[in-house]
Amino acid sequence: MLCLMAGICMLSGCIEEYEADIPSEESNLLVVEGTICSSRMNKFVLSRSQPVNTSYTPQLVLGASVSVRGTDGSVYPTELTDGYYSCWIDALDPNVEYYLHIETEGEVYESEPQKPLPTEKIAKVSGIQYTPESNIDVLVTPETPFDPSKTNYYSWSYDETWEVHPDYTTVIYFDTRLRAPVYKPDLFPTRGWKTVTSSTINVSATSGYEGHHIQSLKLYDIDRSDERMYYRYSGLVHQRAISKGEYEYELARQQASTEMGGLFTPLPSALPTNIHCLNSKKRVIGYVGCSLNTGEYRLFLDRVDYSIDQPYRKDSRIWLDDCDEEDCYRMVVKENLFLCEWKDERYKPAGTLQTAWAYEHQLDVRLRGAYAEEPVFWSLKVDGAEY
Repeated sequence: MLCLMAGICMLSGCIEEYEADIPSEESNLLVVEGTICSSRMNKFVLSRSQPVNTSYTPQLVLGASVSVRGTDGSVYPTELTDGYYSCWIDALDPNVEYYLHIETEGEVYESEPQKPLPTEKIAKVSGIQYTPESNIDVLVTPETPFDPSKTNYYSWSYDETWEVHPDYTTVIYFDTRLRAPVYKPDLFPTRGWKTVTSSTINVSATSGYEGHHIQSLKLYDIDRSDERMYYRYSGLVHQRAISKGEYEYELARQQASTEMGGLFTPLPSALPTNIHCLNSKKRVIGYVGCSLNTGEYRLFLDRVDYSIDQPYRKDSRIWLDDCDEEDCYRMVVKENLFLCEWKDERYKPAGTLQTAWAYEHQLDVRLRGAYAEEPVFWSLKVDGAEY
């Protein structure tokens, strides 16, 4: 999520154009995104809100001075990298209140000081397919809450990694200088991996659960025909305990992003926030949380454990029947194809040379957005590894 308006504008492809009557004071508001977290790189994004009926282009605020500060006098200045204001923070003091300090365009903004909230570990994350035709639901269960006598609030985000294979593999290569095939097993990787960080943030409250203990809450699902489940899948779930205020902000933000008839009900500036301008009455969009730690759990899903709908793929390679080395030379030089099969039976009576050819994108997963270096965690066989 780069800006509050991003989720709204993404809807424009599936609904009629919505002409929102946005008061001028509701646009060009400072939008602040990020969380103060212990023992990790903290990243914050500053941008400006825009009317919904404008073509969306992120209006990042890049010349600001941003720092995390504590009521004990500690200061963590950020550096601007790739649009993020980033700083590493070691262990936060649970007895100190921390806040975000921003100076931009002559204005000074600060989030409300708050003590970092401790987060329980994640007891379990599981993938459940209720029927052979249904999607795979990913469910989370936190450990017993520190205080089961009150309502607790959580947010979850997740990273996804899955294995991909090329359409075809080959261990040979047609050498145009030798006019012959040569053995070359490492020309293309035999598999690769894709990794994405989901932009979805899930929040929930423990009210309604016995002992205020959330059990098997659905975070997201994976379509049974999605390439993520063709071989092996891994999800890394991040869990944070959040305040009631941050919970209410996330609910209101999601509502404003998804309701067609009430895109701006509430108006963006009416969303709950804990960030205020100190030297004017300018309003701000955003909520800066503060966490003492983050619970993490790595899940593995193997296709053999589920009913996966992987479409049948016909052989789309180009076959040359009764060809010779000159034909093969032309396939490489003229057509930019790669040799996959070499069936030379010319030594037999009436035998011929038969070859199969494929394009590079059919053989190299890196051209499909994958990387070839195996992730360090891929050899793990059990769920629950904490990082």
